[in-house]
Amino acid sequence: MTQTPLSLTSGSFLQLMWLASPALPIGGFSYSEGLEAAVNAALVATEAEASDWLHHQLHLTQSRGDMAAIAQAFPAWACNDTARLAQLNDWVRHTRESSELRLQTEQMGRSLVEWLKNRYAADNAAQTQVQWLAAQDASYPMAFALAAHLTGASVRDALLAYAFGWAENMVQAAIKAVPLGQSAGQRILARLAQEIPAAAEHALALPDAARQAFSPMLAILSARHEHQYSRLFRS
Repeated sequence: MTQTPLSLTSGSFLQLMWLASPALPIGGFSYSEGLEAAVNAALVATEAEASDWLHHQLHLTQSRGDMAAIAQAFPAWACNDTARLAQLNDWVRHTRESSELRLQTEQMGRSLVEWLKNRYAADNAAQTQVQWLAAQDASYPMAFALAAHLTGASVRDALLAYAFGWAENMVQAAIKAVPLGQSAGQRILARLAQEIPAAAEHALALPDAARQAFSPMLAILSARHEHQYSRLFRS
């Protein structure tokens, strides 16, 4: 018998849209995650190359790394397993192979924690979790996992929201850095949107031993970007 999946409540759905929005004041728009360096190195110069770059980044780094960490953090937040959360947070921070990528996850993590302090100011239970995370030098994936958990959404829906928010920011970075037109950006976003459910399922299926963030070319490009003469983005 086919099982009907549980639908999101209106409140959870709207809060996930809020978390995925580029308007959320956490600074995601200021990072290109190595894409600007790839453009500078003539590795990405067309719509097709930008689309392929982001497609590979979704499946090779996001789904196997940050999204998998978010998936594993969700049950830890549900039972307040701080030892497990600290382990996952340390793993995320140690996977950043350049100073600017480390800066990104720490800055966005801090900004989201500050947003959560304000958003849940009247919720004592939520504040306890937020204050604990604030003391950990929170990475962005761990802060997002808490924010999404507090919406009451499922982990799968949280991953879809996270990945779409990432995709929107990266497409905007491609439009500015390559540069591309808005229609090209929408075509790239449409391709990523088709791939995000599979990326989420892959992230959900990964155990600790299979979680990884091995992307040596991205690390090299990020290190080069730190000394790039002209830059639009912080990474």
